Amino acid sequence: MDKQTEIELQAAAFRRLQKHLMEDRTDVQNIDMMNLAGFCRNCLSRWYQEAANEKGIEMGKDEARQIFYGMTMDEWKANYQTDASPDKQAAFKVAFEENVTKKG
Repeated sequence: MDKQTEIELQAAAFRRLQKHLMEDRTDVQNIDMMNLAGFCRNCLSRWYQEAANEKGIEMGKDEARQIFYGMTMDEWKANYQTDASPDKQAAFKVAFEENVTKKG
């Protein structure tokens, strides 16, 4: 497979993951994703931001989130985010430390 085709397939897979998380499974909470998988929608938007910055494209966290989510974080939270139990919040602190803070 040539490099351009590989890049196009990777981009298509990313777009499908984004659609799955943003349209098909809005019921799945970020905190649950982070606690179980070590990443969430916010991580994906951060990775998008980091890729843009590496290419010399200035992009902040809020802009990257709006691009990934297709709406502002306030809109997402109002429409889809539910309250998390104290147990989930405690597990999130550990998962965030292990998967985000330590990895930079």
